[in-house]
Amino acid sequence: MAVPRITIREAGSHTGQTVEIAGWLYNLRKSGKIVFPLVRDGTGIIQCVAVKSALPEAVFDELKGLTQESSLIVTGQLRAEERAPGGVELDVQGVQVVQRVPESDPYPITPKEHGVDFLMDHRHLWIRSRRQHAILRIRHEIIRAIRDYFDCNGFTLVDTPIFTPAACEGTTTLFECNYFDDEKVYLTQSGQLYNEATAMAFGKVYTFGPTFRAEKSKTRRHLTEFWMVEPEMAYATLEDVKRVAEELIVFVVRRVLENRRPELTTLERDLSKLEAIQAPFPRISYDEAVSRLQAKGSQIQWGGDFGGTDETLLSEDFDRPVMVDRYPAQVKAFYFQPDPDRPDVVLGVDVLAPEGYGEIIGGGQRIHDYDLLVKRIEEHNLPREAFDWYLDLRKYGSVPHAGFGMGVERCVAWICGLEHVRETIAFPRMLYRTTP
Repeated sequence: MAVPRITIREAGSHTGQTVEIAGWLYNLRKSGKIVFPLVRDGTGIIQCVAVKSALPEAVFDELKGLTQESSLIVTGQLRAEERAPGGVELDVQGVQVVQRVPESDPYPITPKEHGVDFLMDHRHLWIRSRRQHAILRIRHEIIRAIRDYFDCNGFTLVDTPIFTPAACEGTTTLFECNYFDDEKVYLTQSGQLYNEATAMAFGKVYTFGPTFRAEKSKTRRHLTEFWMVEPEMAYATLEDVKRVAEELIVFVVRRVLENRRPELTTLERDLSKLEAIQAPFPRISYDEAVSRLQAKGSQIQWGGDFGGTDETLLSEDFDRPVMVDRYPAQVKAFYFQPDPDRPDVVLGVDVLAPEGYGEIIGGGQRIHDYDLLVKRIEEHNLPREAFDWYLDLRKYGSVPHAGFGMGVERCVAWICGLEHVRETIAFPRMLYRTTP
């Protein structure tokens, strides 16, 4: 009878059985006539125990001399061991080395300290490490929770284009591409404008995909390519945006706490900070935010946009995300609906994460009046012809509508407690980094 191959994640339910595990050598500890290979397979790490007297000499010697990250298939019997990772160990009965990393060209990432540039140059290998593995597992959980929230609350996923004919968030951060017949197109900054069209067809929609900003920023919060989830709702207002944003964040944090506590522990994340993320979130106006910042010594003046330091100062006052609404029209995109009681501010909101992680959600109510939208397009010096289809949405059954965008990488950085967003995605793209 063939020995069953299992994953390390399943090992706890196979105690007492002889199994096969296919993976890579994570580390190797030696103690006289016993060696302890740590094997990883992508689902976890298991400690194996190889006793010289219980194995053919050739098998023991091969294990004893095995190099880090060599690929192998280990056969053995699982037994319970409370002190071991995962609560089980595997007593080795046999091993098949699939590929042995040569000693002349060893695995470059060793247990010693490495600089960030070195690790980023070897990102394709760095993601195998315990810390990076934990981060990307949590990222997966966050993405799964985001999809589950929208899928279970009546939203339809509709994909939007990567190539677009015009700017959505301002012309200064567009990546320009040569299309066919010398036509110029741009990598999308946001799927929002197309979302507004699909919301008029489906009521409540979301898009989830990569977005691009040609922003020459080297801060710890910026990537040139990042993933964003963007819901859009017909017959909706700014208050609907606040409600959905709050529900989404609480839902995502709860799911990570439920399913990824071991990974959070690996990252030494303070779980009490995440357990405090409960509704309701505090809500303040832009006016109040400026007053708070000035009282803390910020040089911000009314009408200015908040920088990273300002967002950090604001978040110091709260143990959960804070919503700041009604920003000046001059610092927001052309499509924001003015406040009817105060046209110099718009019906928009930013959600700032606690602990200094900055804006994780931005959105609000969109202009639904045709003439006002034309005026805003002209004021922003945008090409009218590129927005003809967008203006059609205000001619054929226009309704108040609203939505927002949430950046996945900033959300991951906050929930994981990371210093920089470069660790939140498998292969980050930054101002001076396009490889590996």
